[in-house]
Formats: sequence, structure tokens, C-alpha cells
Amino acid sequence: MQKRLLVLAAGILQVPVIKKAKDMGIFVIAADGNQNAEGLKYADKAIVVNITSEEEVLKVAREERIDGVIHPCSEVAMNVMGRLNDELGLSGITREQAIRATNKHLMREAFEKGGAPSPKSVLTKGVEDAWKQFQKLDGDGILKPSRNSGSRGIAKVIKSGRDEGNTNKENFCRLYDVALNESRDKSVLLEQFIEGPEFSIEIIVWNGKVNVLTVTDKKTTGAPHFVELGHNQPSCFSAEEVETLKAAAVAGVKALGVNNCACHAEAKLMDGKAYLMEIGARLGGDFISTELTHLSTGIDMVAAAIDVALGSEPDLSIKEEPKGVCIRYFCPRPGKLVNISNTEILNDAHVYLWEIYHKAGDEIPEVTSSLSRSGHVIVTEESPQKAIALAEKIINEVKFETV
Repeated sequence: MQKRLLVLAAGILQVPVIKKAKDMGIFVIAADGNQNAEGLKYADKAIVVNITSEEEVLKVAREERIDGVIHPCSEVAMNVMGRLNDELGLSGITREQAIRATNKHLMREAFEKGGAPSPKSVLTKGVEDAWKQFQKLDGDGILKPSRNSGSRGIAKVIKSGRDEGNTNKENFCRLYDVALNESRDKSVLLEQFIEGPEFSIEIIVWNGKVNVLTVTDKKTTGAPHFVELGHNQPSCFSAEEVETLKAAAVAGVKALGVNNCACHAEAKLMDGKAYLMEIGARLGGDFISTELTHLSTGIDMVAAAIDVALGSEPDLSIKEEPKGVCIRYFCPRPGKLVNISNTEILNDAHVYLWEIYHKAGDEIPEVTSSLSRSGHVIVTEESPQKAIALAEKIINEVKFETV
């Protein structure tokens, strides 16, 4: 009998999951609150519903007699997915685990209890409390929403006397308000700032076994917002550093207690030690899980995530020749977009996928979150170093004229 999979959210990042499930012979029900969501047209059945409403989605799930649910590359409806798993006896994380895996404060508590390495962190009681805690902090800090993703609302706060400048109380309060406004549960964390390169670790958990597929190197804007500008796989760092990151991620997944799901762990390295920034019990966004991982490892991570959501053992064997792969994002100078030129360079045989999100006449925003980027290009090469070089060349040579 044909399995029935509910995909919660049907935006551009969910399209590869919807297509893959259909290729696997699964009946796909895609649900999104936006009737124009790109992925709805690829599903066997499209349903427009508020995916953050547990009761509304539970009603849909029962009516559609689903065999599994997946919420890929997003966190807005993780608790909904957990509720469905609980109520309908489906494979995947529970509602309690979903809440822990989307609330950074609860996640930090779980990491500390489970002995997983992570930065010092405090849940602030308000802006005055946050300012007092900042004064006590040994070094610089990070303000971040306790619930959100995509670098939204995150800002570095710098201790006075540092060469980079200093965060006075007025500026601190402004940044705190930004984080508060971006927080889905209206609370803000102040954390120890970890100086070092950023990574993600892509994982499939099945029957309690944590399978690490690869480590991703990240390129970001740096302070104050740390927006991700690109990623490459496999990692260009040493084997020892990669193993340190993998061990931290495994410890973090076990500390969270999640099972039968994909995981996307984010970490930094400082002085040879890994620090977990967060772990999402889901496929990672930015095409990391849906495209980069199968290109660099030969393992179909999307199919594996679909399998575990349906209660089937995932196939983690190598299906295609591994390559070096890199994604870079277009982030032109803010202003009104007048013209885009030299796009012919995107016709390179090594370009796997590309898209430009804007057209002439659009307003290009300042890059303060992942939503502010203007396009992407994914390239493959025989090594990640060559893939990075080509992707950087393309990003620099496609011209965005703004005024």
C-alpha cells in the first residue's frame, strides 16, 4: 500500500524533499499557509493551512491518514510535527523533544546536563537584567532570540576597551529589542562569544544510533549579525578538527534525546575545542541537507530523512560519486537594483544550480539575516577548495548595479 507523507511547509527549501518523496513512490501531501508556496504544485495533494496550529494540522493529518510527517529546513512547526508523532504514533521526535530542540535556553540546559560542549548562556529577565549580566560576562557576548533561526535577531555585543569598539548601554538596549522582537517566545539569551570558524554537522539518527554524514564549513558576514554567505563540503579543516566537531555533535544529539530524525548541528572551534551553537532536529536549510550533502558524500540524506519519518531504516550507502561542492550567496550593495549583468558566467559546466531572487526595480536590503540575500550559486569540482574558488569567482563577476 502506498505510504502517505505529510510535508509541513512547501517553500523553495522544501521542494527537493517533496520531489524526492514522489520519486520514492510516496503519496505526498504538502501543507503551507501560503497558497502560492512553490512546493504545493509538486505535491500529490496541496493543502493550505496554518502549519503552526497544532489542532488544524492534526485534523488534516487524521483526515489524510498519514503514515509520517516531516518538517524539513524549517523550525516554525516543529512542535506541531512532534504533536502529530505523539498523537498518531508516528516515527520521529516527540512534542517535548521538538520544544527542547527549538528553544535555545532549554537546549543549553540539555547540553549542560548531558555534558555536551556549548558556550556559557543565561536566559535574561529583561533588558536591564541583560545589561547587568553583560557587565559580569568575561569577554564579549551574543544576544539572540531564544526561538528563531536564519540568524534573525542575532548580534554581537562588545566589551568596552576592545579595539573593535564598544557596546554602550544605548546600543545594547537597541540590539536587545531587535532580538526580543525576533523571538517567537519573547525571550532573549545572552551568551559567551566564541571566536572561531563556524561549521554545521549533518546527521541521521535511527533507532538511537547517531550517523554523522559530513561536516560543513561555513562562511559568514561576521559581527554583528553573522549571516551565512556560503558553505562547502567536505570540510577543508584537518581530520583531527573534523573528528572533534563530530564528537561534539554526537554528544549534543544524545543530550537532546532526539531519535528517528535528521539533525543539523551548528558549532564553532576555538583553541582546538568544539562549542555547539545549536542543534536542529531536522534537515538543515540553505540547500546544505537537500543538495550539498548528496553531492559531497554520495549519500541521499533527503531520502534517508523521509525513510526515518515513515518508520523505515534509512539507506546510508553511497549512491553517486562524491565531489567537492560549494554554495555562495549573492549579497550586492544595498539600494535600488538597476541592472544585473554578466550572468553568462553562470553557464559554466561546474555550476550545479543557481538562482537570482531579485529583478531590476527591486530594493536590495542590507544583509542582516538569511532573508536579506539576493541569490545563490552551487558549484561542484574535484575538491572543495576548487569549488570554493569557482563559486567566489562567479559571485564577484556577476554584476548587480544599485543606486
